[in-house]
Amino acid sequence: MKNSRFNDNVNIVGSNLKKYRLERNMSQEQLCNKLSLIGITLYKNDIYRIENNKRTVKDFELWGITQILNIKCENLFSIE
Repeated sequence: MKNSRFNDNVNIVGSNLKKYRLERNMSQEQLCNKLSLIGITLYKNDIYRIENNKRTVKDFELWGITQILNIKCENLFSIE
């Protein structure tokens, strides 16, 4: 099964995820650790692949990321 793409990316939240993570001075590893505390397992490589639009994001992962970064889902979907 071939993955769907949008402008040759498998997600549209990656660049915004990176922006908000860096604004909070949080490393990829720190984000992973905080996600694990709420029961979501993502590895540093997963975050890297999401931020570089090479991996899709599951809905519960998206929810967890917004909780940890203290942002609304809509913030991750803005296209600039």
